[in-house]
Amino acid sequence: MDSYDDKGGSAWQPPGAGITGRPSAAGTAAQPPAAGMAGLSFPGQLTAVAVLVIVGLLACTHLAMVFLHVAPSNTITKQYGKAVDAWVYPEFEQNWKLFAPNPLQQNVAVQVRAEVAKGDGSRTTTGWIDLSAEDGAAIRGNPLPSHVEQNELRRGWDFFVGSHDDKNRPNGLRGQLSESYVRRIVMLRLEDHDLGGSVERIQLRSAASAVAAPGWSTEKINTRPVYRLYPWWTVNATDLPEGVRNGRTEAGR
Repeated sequence: MDSYDDKGGSAWQPPGAGITGRPSAAGTAAQPPAAGMAGLSFPGQLTAVAVLVIVGLLACTHLAMVFLHVAPSNTITKQYGKAVDAWVYPEFEQNWKLFAPNPLQQNVAVQVRAEVAKGDGSRTTTGWIDLSAEDGAAIRGNPLPSHVEQNELRRGWDFFVGSHDDKNRPNGLRGQLSESYVRRIVMLRLEDHDLGGSVERIQLRSAASAVAAPGWSTEKINTRPVYRLYPWWTVNATDLPEGVRNGRTEAGR
């Protein structure tokens, strides 16, 4: 039986008669935001693309420079060898000592002493500070030692020794660069020591001792250290890395 509204019109409608085919606002499903770069604005997408291109170019350049550094001498390295060395040294230097027929059989410690200017105008010389031993103490027992603690001083010293002759004179630009690098490392390490004044001069030496034979071996090896002493260096502003105030007491001078 049909039903009627209060105005006399029929209230009955066939199924689907009131559906227009467009869902109501309340029933509209929320669209998930676009993922990745598609979710950025157009300027943001341009910035992201530019950053990716720059990073990619730097990565390719670095790989090419390292390859040319370790590759045999060729036309490119002969023409652009200085540019390759400037990019690689000293942080990215490569070598094949791990695969050498005679691996390193010495422990080499880098030690420093400093001439310190006191606040009253007097000067004093510290005892020898073993920087390598400090690195070893920081690494020992640490499951995740930093790359700086493991390699900064060791690789910097290898670079320094390899670019100086038997009379401790630098071999060209590489020798001068290695001196500057080692000086900055040493001054950075001395910042952790309260020396009682500002450091005016530093002197380095290496202590090389042969690795002792294993307990099961009958080989007799002399493990007494052999020292190599380097000249005194006068400290200047270029030897102070960012944040180093030269002995922490310079402000009181």
